Amino acid sequence: MQRFPEPHLGQWHFIAGAAPTKEELATFDPVDNIVFNMAAGSAPTQLQLRATIRTKTGSCVPREWIYHLTEGSTDLSTEGRPDMKTQLFASSCPGGIMLKETGQGYQRFLLYNRSPYPPEKCVEEFQALASCLDSKAFLLTPRKREACTQSGD
Repeated sequence: MQRFPEPHLGQWHFIAGAAPTKEELATFDPVDNIVFNMAAGSAPTQLQLRATIRTKTGSCVPREWIYHLTEGSTDLSTEGRPDMKTQLFASSCPGGIMLKETGQGYQRFLLYNRSPYPPEKCVEEFQALASCLDSKAFLLTPRKREACTQSGD
């Protein structure tokens, strides 16, 4: 049984994204905030991810994914998306994690935190690190609207 996902269970706020081009971040342009909830899946090698996306226009969009854990690794594969690979990294920031997503024609780094408003220093460090990794396009979610509830309102 793998121990790796346990500290990552629970609620996360999407803070920022970085990628080599702004096109790779375009999917997040309409987003005001996203709250994720990660739970253990039905099998020990699965993680259930639920998201509620609050758009800049105010609507709520629910999403769900199932991640499959890779034995002895922090790599995750997404059910139904064989082209997509997700890697999990620790963040130097308290309560933060960073994901690297790669798929058909895109690569992006995503910053999440337990708090919707992590210290500015955390975002700056993330941006500097991503920039070193040739991801100079940067997107910071506004987080001006109230988050959607998990039920989607």
